[in-house]
Amino acid sequence: MFKPKFFSLISSYTKEQIIKDMTAGVVVAIIALPLSIALAIASGASPEKGLHTAIIAGFLISFLGGSRVQIGGPTGAFVIIVFGIIQKHGFDGLIIATIMAGIFLIIFGLVGLGTFIRLIPYPITTGFTSGIAVVIFTTQVKDFLGLSIEKMPAGFVGMWNSFALNARTINFWAAGVAFISLLTIIYWPKITGKIPGSLIAVIGASVAVYFFQIPVETIGSRFGEISSSLPAISLPVITFDKIEQLIMPSITIALLAGIESLLSAVVADGMIGSTHRPNAELIAQGTANIASGLFGGLPATGAIARTAANINNGGRTPIAGMTHAIVLLIMLVAFMPLAKFIPMSALAAILVIVAYKMSEWHSFKSLLRAPKSDITVLLITFLLTVFIDLVVAIEIGMILAALLFMKRMSDVTESGFTHEQAEDDTSDLKKYLDSRNIKLPKGVGIYEINGPFFFGIADKFLEGAVFDRSPVPVLIIRLRNVPAMDATGLHALTRLLSKCKDLGTQMILSEVRDQPMKTMTRAGFFNHLNLENVCFTFEAAVKRAAELRENSKKKH
Repeated sequence: MFKPKFFSLISSYTKEQIIKDMTAGVVVAIIALPLSIALAIASGASPEKGLHTAIIAGFLISFLGGSRVQIGGPTGAFVIIVFGIIQKHGFDGLIIATIMAGIFLIIFGLVGLGTFIRLIPYPITTGFTSGIAVVIFTTQVKDFLGLSIEKMPAGFVGMWNSFALNARTINFWAAGVAFISLLTIIYWPKITGKIPGSLIAVIGASVAVYFFQIPVETIGSRFGEISSSLPAISLPVITFDKIEQLIMPSITIALLAGIESLLSAVVADGMIGSTHRPNAELIAQGTANIASGLFGGLPATGAIARTAANINNGGRTPIAGMTHAIVLLIMLVAFMPLAKFIPMSALAAILVIVAYKMSEWHSFKSLLRAPKSDITVLLITFLLTVFIDLVVAIEIGMILAALLFMKRMSDVTESGFTHEQAEDDTSDLKKYLDSRNIKLPKGVGIYEINGPFFFGIADKFLEGAVFDRSPVPVLIIRLRNVPAMDATGLHALTRLLSKCKDLGTQMILSEVRDQPMKTMTRAGFFNHLNLENVCFTFEAAVKRAAELRENSKKKH
């Protein structure tokens, strides 16, 4: 059922929480201001389009969404696909694609696909996210160094070839402004976290360029005067031919919006101990994208970094996100004309940081120790995103992941892995323990996985092992019927271990079989879990649990 969190929480609103939410919304708006402008320019649109998107879509995502704290707006994930659509179909093509993507998202939510979108394999999401980060970084090299290039060539190789050919045209003033802005963004949080470093960098660079007449390109010199008003609703001419041409790009936008918004909502759930409504979130994302397109804005989705900033500043209800949109509207009207003084090189520095944070290089590096099939999916998705096209990367990545999954399942069967037929009734834990004369200490939880631990059950595993049960002092994970584990399963187990540590729960792995053991060893999982907590029989696991409970009592 579609029921936005805003309306579910009305009865619980208090004056104190509303003040906290409004304060958090102001802080997030300050963060979103330079970022929205930078993302719009990087996407090939005019600067104000980013703010229009953050205001219109950001308000609707919070007002109608299935998450308490989601902050919506333009994100780095869309930069490459939006830039490509504008280059090929013009801005009118982007508006049509954005509206179509919104319709797809609403359909996804209505048919209940919210839970299924989260099942996209981890190597695919990491592959295309890292690829997008590399491409965003590449597109910012020209402005970061102030290179004199009339028209940037299309494609990753063409861009770097152009950089090499025009290396002598570096504007060292622009490079200096970019480098100082970069350092400001990195080190400002050490001074204070209340004001974002990106805003300080933009203001500082703009003031320096204006008063010292530093010869660098600014938003004004490239785009002219910037409008400070919201656009009126307008719809370009839509033909069947345009719809046919834009069907795949719009589906890609819808998938990216769905994936990123639900990932952001899951991260937010972990931070505030809540649960979001995935299908309501998709419907809200769809509505927001349709509205953004009608007002000439860009595609929008939930932004993980801005959502985290909202939570860290006390935001706990949709009022924070709605406040963020209203404050951005005030900033648009009051300060947008001043945006013409912002140096392009300072915005490039902001996007270099965005690219770095998007790269997920830690995750990418850890996945290189995963099974070969996952590495294959990761690298192919990454390389196709960088060198060919994001749409192609997602299509081929999904097809390849599905084929490899089917092959892996076939290999497991052919290798002779079978579920052992226990004589006891495993559905009746007490009967089983009594038959083996096993005394289970109080405060010990048992969770069992049956079958291959692949990407298809990773999310369900986390929900059952973490979110659907109360914390226990010791948690035994039985893996006796898990013949194989992939990178997504291992990632889920790693997240569970991290959650257990946060809750003060000791985790024990019981009856681990060969393939999962090799996968965990190769990935360095046991650097985080004491090997004494890995037991090869259930009896040994119960004995270890008793020891941990006894040690815990002695400490207290």
